[in-house]
Amino acid sequence: MARIRLDGVSKRFGTTPVVQEVDLDITDGEFLVLLGPSGCGKSTLLRMIAGLESLSAGRILLDDRDITATAPRQRDVAMVFQSYALYPHLTVAKNIGFPLRARGRSREQIREKVTDVASTLGLVEHLDRRPAALSGGQRQRVALARAMVREPGAFLMDEPLSNLDAALRSATRTELTGLHRRLGTTFLYVTHDQVEAMTMASRIALLNGGRVEQVGTPSQLYDTPWSTFVAAFLGSPPMNLFDAEIVDRAGELHVVADGVDTPLGLPAGAASGPRTVTVGIRPERLRLGTAEARLRGVVTAVENLGGEEILHISLGATSLAVRAPRPVPVQAGDSTGLDVDSRDIHLFDSGTGRRLLWRPPHEHVASAPDASSLSVA
Repeated sequence: MARIRLDGVSKRFGTTPVVQEVDLDITDGEFLVLLGPSGCGKSTLLRMIAGLESLSAGRILLDDRDITATAPRQRDVAMVFQSYALYPHLTVAKNIGFPLRARGRSREQIREKVTDVASTLGLVEHLDRRPAALSGGQRQRVALARAMVREPGAFLMDEPLSNLDAALRSATRTELTGLHRRLGTTFLYVTHDQVEAMTMASRIALLNGGRVEQVGTPSQLYDTPWSTFVAAFLGSPPMNLFDAEIVDRAGELHVVADGVDTPLGLPAGAASGPRTVTVGIRPERLRLGTAEARLRGVVTAVENLGGEEILHISLGATSLAVRAPRPVPVQAGDSTGLDVDSRDIHLFDSGTGRRLLWRPPHEHVASAPDASSLSVA
């Protein structure tokens, strides 16, 4: 069992707040990713859970036991560092077995456990080597193996793949998710890489300025972002965001901006909230249309991604990115039409950036707790 609960956790360095009143419940056996830009407090939060940083306020519970003041070695967690932190003068076998020797285990117990863990991670043939003779991916697996021999209740990982090249990162992501399924242990993983978060996590906690912006499954954060920060952080390219007005047009509500006029699928008079909003549309939800398409624009650039292409289209003062299968039937300089389904339009408060409730694109996804209402549901 390894349920980790953060209750009002805060951290200040001098007068500078780094983590601010974080409440988070990490259930036993889940793979939760702390995601966010550099400096958002995610690594500091992980180090506080590990006991490597003190708290300025709040408390941390492990299986309902308060471990806020518990020494790191007495917490049932194992940390895997970004730098791997291996002992260069020790063999792989001795690096892996080091935590067991520190606990006074017998040589036979250590040998048996090291062999078992090394077999799980494909390290048996490297046991007599030293870290300098290993690739980055192999060193990363040794660091994981050293954590695994302790049989902790939870693994804490601080950007463990950041030193690997792109191909190795992809392969190691698959290894880690497979390992998580086999072990059934709680994984708490820090990264700034949205691809790692989206492909590995059972849930994501997205941090912004030391606060949790949104927690949910990867699909929930991507499909129903609670704020413009979440909308802009996830996706490549990110969600198109632009300012618009809610206008009554022939008995129907439209979002209107320079070069944009598209219906919301709601009757006129349904809006009870702000009339000035921020509109969000995912690039893959925009469709290249015919001459009768509601939106018209000019292609300013086309980026070839292999299987897909990204089009940058100017509609008056509004610029939109469109993601479409390759090859697209237009090129830079061409005029083209665009269509979007009203269910793929996201609305946010232009002042706070928080999501507005009007008609959620995905009814089963919980809405933002402090979202404003735009329309009668």
